[in-house]
Amino acid sequence: MQPPTPPRPAGAPVHRLVASPAGRTHLVEQGSGPLVLLLHGFPESWYSWRHQLPALAAAGYRAVAVDVRGYGRSSRPAGLDAYRVRELVADAVAVVEVLGERTAVVVGHDWGSPVATNAALMRPDVFRAVAMLSVPYAPRGGPRPTSVFASMGGDEEFYVSYFQEPGRAEAEIEPDVRGWLAGFYAALSADTMPGPGAPSPHFTGPGGTLRERFPADRLPAWLTDAELDVFSGEFERTGLTGALARYRVMDRDWEDLAGYDGAPVTQPSLFIGGELDASTTWMADAIDAFPVTLPGLVSSHTLKGCGHWVQQERPEDTSRLLIDWLAALPPAAC
Repeated sequence: MQPPTPPRPAGAPVHRLVASPAGRTHLVEQGSGPLVLLLHGFPESWYSWRHQLPALAAAGYRAVAVDVRGYGRSSRPAGLDAYRVRELVADAVAVVEVLGERTAVVVGHDWGSPVATNAALMRPDVFRAVAMLSVPYAPRGGPRPTSVFASMGGDEEFYVSYFQEPGRAEAEIEPDVRGWLAGFYAALSADTMPGPGAPSPHFTGPGGTLRERFPADRLPAWLTDAELDVFSGEFERTGLTGALARYRVMDRDWEDLAGYDGAPVTQPSLFIGGELDASTTWMADAIDAFPVTLPGLVSSHTLKGCGHWVQQERPEDTSRLLIDWLAALPPAAC
């Protein structure tokens, strides 16, 4: 591990490669103060936090967004076992340590949300508070995830099951990464998602593809061509297998987390979801259970007219809610 470095003053974001259990983790750092670790979801990168980095830095925080293992400039280990949630938690702990910190607040969006909550469960000594964006906390329990997802949709196939077969989604996405990403982002954005009665982009018919249900030839208002180029450029270089691995180890996670069955996350917490996000509506029961599953919950927010990509669709609202929540947290221990 490289020696710790002191916090950097607020200014331009700084890119770094640091040693981690993955091999290396790419991070982008801005500001100084208490550490806030930002974990992205699928199919994104550190760049999904581009609006929050300067906002958090200006508010007096050391904001650090990482490329999760399998993405961007971080390592892409071989073998599915390398992508279990316990391995991603170990990467997050290593980043905190290499930055010379003892504790951090962890914030996750989409897949980053369950990584963040499991980091809080597994390492409460390191992660003193947790914020979830789009995906609410649902404790481990019930049948195997693959069994649950296989039962959804009737004659149609749920996208999670579609992603679980190695090589299948890659064959759809990789011939035109930029076009597929544009469609996927649009399908889950408030201003471009399919209207009521249209076939759901979360499912595919027999022999079909996900892309055939995506909106075509339009980008959501939050995404410029140049920003799409950043996302697509990384996946053109790396491929999608590392990113899709999280969908392919869900049963392994279920086995690994047996000791946390039904466990609450007790640290101070925050949830921000989009009113029009399927994650918010499908997991409404998980949100209703927050008084039991998140006894340290400070606040929960549903952003009106917002889709899945909350910190990009509504960057100012998201940053404000994060900063207000952070300001109310107990100070970090020295």
